[in-house]
Amino acid sequence: MKKVLFITLSICALFTACKIDEPDKDLKRIVFDPGNLKFISTSLNTKKETSSALYGNQEALASLSSENNQPKIGSIIKLVTWKYHDNPQYIGGTITGELLSVETVQTDKNGRVSYQIQKTSKTENIPPNQEERIQYIMSYKPVVRP
Repeated sequence: MKKVLFITLSICALFTACKIDEPDKDLKRIVFDPGNLKFISTSLNTKKETSSALYGNQEALASLSSENNQPKIGSIIKLVTWKYHDNPQYIGGTITGELLSVETVQTDKNGRVSYQIQKTSKTENIPPNQEERIQYIMSYKPVVRP
């Protein structure tokens, strides 16, 4: 009887010792496809634990590089915001997680600027002030690459 109990406990210990921990199995990582838009800039909000990437076409890049912060005709700018979390594979690192929103600023051929937001999360149901968001997005400066 002692041998059977010992073997049973040994097998139970073996199976519990081999349990694989999957800390990020509940996290949904969504990769954003910018299409023909190019990466322009990035930002982090450590208070909200979000990271954002700004994408745009050539006209958008020229608009953001200029001093007047006004979108040129034909500009398409997308600000993509993710919730970030600790990287389970590297201590001290963070990676993007849940996609929160995609904000689009677009200028038509008549110079009219439109703003749209696509929220993929149930956070913050308060509609943003469109003029403030456009000015915020237009305040980004393109990263300088060597």
